[in-house]
Formats: sequence, structure tokens, C-alpha cells
Amino acid sequence: MISKQTIDEIFQAARVEEVIGEFLHLKKSGSNFKAKSPFVDEKTPSFMVSPAKQIWKCFSSGKGGNAVSFLMEHEHFTYVEALKWLANKYNIHIKEDRQLTPEEIAATSLRENLSIINEFARDHFVNNMHNTDPGKKIGLSYFQERGFREDIIEKFQLGYCLDQSEGFTKAALEKGYKLEFLAKTGLTKTKDDRYFDFFRGRVMFPIHSVAGKVLGFGGRTLKADKKVAKYFNSPESELYNKSKILYGLFFAKNAMIKKDLCYLVEGYTDVISLHQSGIENVVASSGTSLTAEQIKLIKRYTENITMLYDGDAAGIKASFRGIDMILESGMNVKVVLFPDGEDPDSFAKKNTATELDEYVNKNAQDFISFKSKVLLEDAGNDPIKKAGLIRDIVASISVIPDAIKRQIYSKECARLFDMEEKVVNAEIGKIRRGKIAKANNVRPDDLPPPDFLYQDQIEAKPEPKKSRTYDQERDLIRLMLNYGTNAVRTTQVVEEDGFEEEVQTEVSVIEFIVLELEKDQLEFKDSILKKIYDRYKEGLDNDIFYGQRDFTNSDDQEIAKMAVDILTAQHEVSPNWANQNVYITREVDKLDKAVLQATYSYKIAVLRDMKDEIQEEVTELFKDDISNREEINTLLAKQMKLDKIIQMLSETLGRIII
Repeated sequence: MISKQTIDEIFQAARVEEVIGEFLHLKKSGSNFKAKSPFVDEKTPSFMVSPAKQIWKCFSSGKGGNAVSFLMEHEHFTYVEALKWLANKYNIHIKEDRQLTPEEIAATSLRENLSIINEFARDHFVNNMHNTDPGKKIGLSYFQERGFREDIIEKFQLGYCLDQSEGFTKAALEKGYKLEFLAKTGLTKTKDDRYFDFFRGRVMFPIHSVAGKVLGFGGRTLKADKKVAKYFNSPESELYNKSKILYGLFFAKNAMIKKDLCYLVEGYTDVISLHQSGIENVVASSGTSLTAEQIKLIKRYTENITMLYDGDAAGIKASFRGIDMILESGMNVKVVLFPDGEDPDSFAKKNTATELDEYVNKNAQDFISFKSKVLLEDAGNDPIKKAGLIRDIVASISVIPDAIKRQIYSKECARLFDMEEKVVNAEIGKIRRGKIAKANNVRPDDLPPPDFLYQDQIEAKPEPKKSRTYDQERDLIRLMLNYGTNAVRTTQVVEEDGFEEEVQTEVSVIEFIVLELEKDQLEFKDSILKKIYDRYKEGLDNDIFYGQRDFTNSDDQEIAKMAVDILTAQHEVSPNWANQNVYITREVDKLDKAVLQATYSYKIAVLRDMKDEIQEEVTELFKDDISNREEINTLLAKQMKLDKIIQMLSETLGRIII
């Protein structure tokens, strides 16, 4: 675990406007910055950054937070990953709460060494292609012949490994990199006392992590020799695991969030060509069959996948397993087939972005239509093969975890093949029953009825209900967050020589609210607001006045999110009003009244809540037995007493109760 001291140091160093400025184009707007939301498509910027409060808020999506939460939302980092990213940016050494084992230290050191070498290799290959004659004539000319613009070549950091036995390895050794680590990256191969470059004579495609670090490479040969593999990927290493990586994800993730859609293609050049055409929400499985880990990666950004394929029959049938895996993960999948002889790369080069987009939208098929069309061509009029085709499609439907989606696809399957829906449902139930029985090592007959199995057995969690006093509780926390240490005037009763006297005094907003609530033994009902209130109260007990950042930078994400939501206002008063001598009444100018009103409004809300509870008791007693008259009268007397207190508080606020 990262130590508390290091976390505090990271939060003190991190500037939210600097962090977000690395990902978004921020424009000055009064004392804040604004930008277009990275989470939704919008024409008018609704994304605001407050340097003063060190928070951000996206009013289109409702998201907000501090520098750490931005990285978690935008880059989909974990809390620890976000802290490490910031520590690296601000050159902060991470101290652990516990001592790392020698094995952990060695593993961390190895990954860091491999990462540094990969970054060097990327720059080396880029330099080769742009600054050597063979690189320009062979590598650069290849990409230019493929129609790639210079900006796209630069964006994807494409390069060239010279066709020399050990050109890269010698350059790396001269820079001081150890042969041992060069071999572990797979960039260098060793045999006995000899070594040579693994990717020699190939154009290079760096493969990036979600955060943009180079994990490995893909290399394409430019030789016509059929005995030489067209593509090589980096061998598996502590950094590179191809089943857990998607090519292009680093460049696609923001567009995937905005479009709420991921295009999945097969090759590197498919990704690059689509980017050049303006379609950026696209990734490739890097020459491997789609894996569960890759699907989970996509699901972090969207639940919708459209697979783009050329007309190759073998490739299409190989996609069936991937479709079932996507469905099983609870995601939505469609398939687009390009015309014969075309693939995403070639089609993108021949058509504009608009034409490409129109073609994809027009030709996207759901998995039932796609599988039916492909398999019916094989089945022809053979009823046995046709029955097998239907079972194949039903098997795909059966893996869908959501019962409503299964029902919709079941109807579609029955309609498409002119079958009774109950037959399709029975087969789905049978398949699901068999899988559950196998997973639990029981006989299918020992399981509940099929109807039960067909329903999802996990009930959706109801949204938590807001308490009746929620708005008033939130307003009190808002005042403490915004004006906590500001002084407000109040009256206190002082006893001296047996006489009581009212005196005017000043206390902080935090003290006023806490003392008023403690006096009447009142507690917040909303769990998150209560956490914030309790911390203020705990601080007072220890002579500590907590500020805004103690909450917006809290490692309790519920507290941090609530604090940001409360502190963020979409509009602010322009300083130009003051320049034009226009007087604007501000809350801080009438803070005494605002705090008193908020506190008494909260007390009135609590009392009305208590009245409602008493009324419910009275109603129940009337239902049960009219002989409960004495108990009912006691409760009604309590109600009257509460009414008097409410009236008194309302008069204090200068209200008229009708």
C-alpha cells in the first residue's frame, strides 16, 4: 500500500488544471477553465475546472472530482494506478506502508527496465525510418505507399528496424542497456555467444498500454519470401501479454466513451486507416483470437462492439467463438462484412469518412442474422444441417446473462426460422440447465424448474432512497465546505453571579452548525453527508478545522464525489459586473442570516419528519383498535408540541405560517 504521507504529498503537488490539460484543451473562463466533455459529444463546453478548489465537474455527464478521480474516469485507472501516474508526473518517490519483499522489488525493477528499453527501441526505430537512407527508401516509402499521412505515421509512432544482424542491439548496448534485459523484451535474440535483432528488416508497430507505455512491438516483413512470416509480435514477457492487450486502445478509448461503441478489426493497418479516415473508436486483437481479457478491456469503455470483417470465409467462421464470448460477457455485438476483396484498411482508403460511416451503419447485422446468413449457405436445403444451424444460434442466445435480452433474441430466432417461440425457449432452458448442472456437479434433474432457470436470479439493487431531510443536510454541508472558517455572529447566554445575560459573540460556521445540532442531539440521516459532518465534528473535538481539500481529496470516493458535487456551480458571477459598478448580493455578505436560516430549516425539516412518523403511528392505531384512545391522545399531544416548536423556529426566521 502507498503510505499516507506519500498520498498527501501527491495531492499537494498535483494541480488539477495541469493534469486535465494533458488530456483536454482547456480555455480560460473567468477564474476557471472550461472544455468540451470527454465523456459525451457536445457542442457547448460543459466541462469546468476550478484551480482555486482543485476540482472539476462535467455537467453533461454529472461526473466530477479531483485530479485522481479524473484519471480514474478518463483513463479508467484504479485509485492506486492514478496515484502512481501522478507520482511519476510530479517526480514523487512512492513510499510503501510495508517493506517490499526481495521478489517484489526484483519484479518491479525488471518491469521498469523492460519498459525503458521498449521506449528506447521505439525512438530508435522512428529515427531509423526518418533519418537513414534505408529507413526512408524502405520503411517510410512502404507506409507512404499504403497511403498513410505523415501525421498518422507520427501519431502511431511507426518505425523501421534496419535490415542488419545486430544494428539495434549494438546501439542499445552502447547506451548502457544490458543484454539480459534486451533478450527479455524479445527485441534481441541470443544463441551461445552470439546475438541478433529479432525484428531486423521489418517496419515496426509499437503496441501501447492503456496509459500509452510501449509494451511490445509488431513487425511486418517487406520481403516477398513466403517462407518468412509476414508478421511477428514481441514474444511474451513480464510486460507483454498479447491476450490482455488490444492494439490501438490507447488512441481509441476516449472516442469509445464518447460514441459508446467499439469497432473491432483484425490488423494494425485496419486500425490506422480507420483513424486516418476520422473513425477513432477502433481496436485490433493483434493477430490473436479474441480473449476474455480483451473483452473486459473493451467493457471498461463501452458495452457495444461492432466487428468489422472482410469476406474471408475462414475468418468469418473463426469469429463465431468471439461473438459468443462477447454475448456471455453481457455486451452487445453486431457484425459488418465488407464487399468481396475489401477489408477495413482498403475500404477506408477508397471512401470518405462519411461514406464509411454510412456503410457500417447500413450493413451492421445482429449476431442472429449474421450467423444465419453464413451457416445457411453451408446448410442449403439439408434439414439436418439446418437444425444444427438453429441449435448453434440458440446456443449463442443461451449464454446471454440478461433474461430480457435472451427473450428478445429468442423471439427473433423463432420469427426468422418460422418456429414456435416456446420451442426455442425450451432449448435455451435445456442448454442453460446443462451448464449450471455441470458447474455445480449435479444432475440436471436436481435443478429447479426450467422456468426458474430462464429468469435472471440476481435482483437489481434498488436505488437508495434519499431521506426527507436530505436537501437541508446537504445545504448545511455546503455552507461548511464553502465558508467553514468564516465568522458568524450569534447570541450566547452567559451566567455570572447567578444572573443570565445574552451576549453577542462570533464563532466559525462549522462551530455554529455543530453546536446547534449537538444542542438538540440531531444526527444526519444520509450516510455520505453524515460521514462529512462527523469528520467536521471530530475535527472540532481535536481543534482541527478541516478545509475543502480534506474532503475533495479524500481516499473515500463517496466523500470526494459528494464534496465536489456540492462545491461545483455551473455558472459564476462575472467580475465585469463589479467593474461596471453593478452591486451583486452575495451569500457571503449575509452569511449570518444564511447559516441561521439553513440550520433552522434543517431543524424544522427534522420536526416535520417526526410529525409524519407520529401521524403514521396514529393512523395504524386507528386501524387496529379504537380502544387505543389514550395512546392516540398522547401522540396527538406530541404533535401539537412539535407544531409549537416549528412555529417558534419559523417566526425566528421571519416566516409566516398559513
